[in-house]
Amino acid sequence: MARWWRSATNNLRTAVSSHSSSQPSSAGYHTIQAIPRECVGNRVSSRDRAQGRIPAVVISQQLLQKDSTAPRSISRKHLVTTEWKQIQAILKSVELPFFCSTTFPLQIRAGSGSSHLLESGTVLPIKIHRDEATGKVLNLVFVWADDGSELKVDVPVVFKGEDVCPGLQKGGHLNRVRTSLKYLCPAELIPPKIEVDVSNLDIGDRIFMRDVEVHPSLKLLSKNENMPICKIVATKWENPEPASL
Repeated sequence: MARWWRSATNNLRTAVSSHSSSQPSSAGYHTIQAIPRECVGNRVSSRDRAQGRIPAVVISQQLLQKDSTAPRSISRKHLVTTEWKQIQAILKSVELPFFCSTTFPLQIRAGSGSSHLLESGTVLPIKIHRDEATGKVLNLVFVWADDGSELKVDVPVVFKGEDVCPGLQKGGHLNRVRTSLKYLCPAELIPPKIEVDVSNLDIGDRIFMRDVEVHPSLKLLSKNENMPICKIVATKWENPEPASL
């Protein structure tokens, strides 16, 4: 049976600071620092990257909707740059693809090293653009993840129990049909990943989307909950051709 990686009440993997003593002390380290950028364009972006910064944009969920007519004051769109070193450190800590299903506190300050805070809040990374040749992060897109709001999130699926899976021990193969599931999530209840336990599956067995247990506030955005997430299939061995006499 597939289960949440952690309970939604006290162990959600977010970088938001908490009053609970069980939360990691690195919450402040995961507060993304950003400064405004007034100009856009390839030359400006290249200059920012040369200075150790990553161009980014912070938008609201409303701007992701095709029929959105929200005014700029409501949409809270900000063009910013973030520190390359900090983003790299966060990526090493959180790891892809969990980066885009983990919320972070964001602080937008007037300038580098400034104590003047322009705006702050919780954000969810939704896009990360990398250089195809080097893998270096080129741009980031964040969406505001305020408490009480709902966000569409592709939650990564992680499989466990393969080492004791009966079907695999018999020579079967784990067919990972889905590597993520899309949910409409309350911003404060976004699971960074979902673990699917395959330890009891035999050859021919499968786990369906409907089998996944998540917080009741999450809504699966799929037209067919009967689609499989994974299945154990028999390995096909090619019959060797008979030796010619």
